[in-house]
Amino acid sequence: MKRYFAMLIAVIGLASCSTIEGMGQDVEDAGEAIEESADENGA
Repeated sequence: MKRYFAMLIAVIGLASCSTIEGMGQDVEDAGEAIEESADENGA
């Protein structure tokens, strides 16, 4: 569970940086997919 929170914080940090906005969006999308998977599997 801690792992997912760390990923989410990293995604938010990357998404907020305008110089890597495109990469941040990709990472955010990946983080959301991981979070949804964790929710579905009861993690």
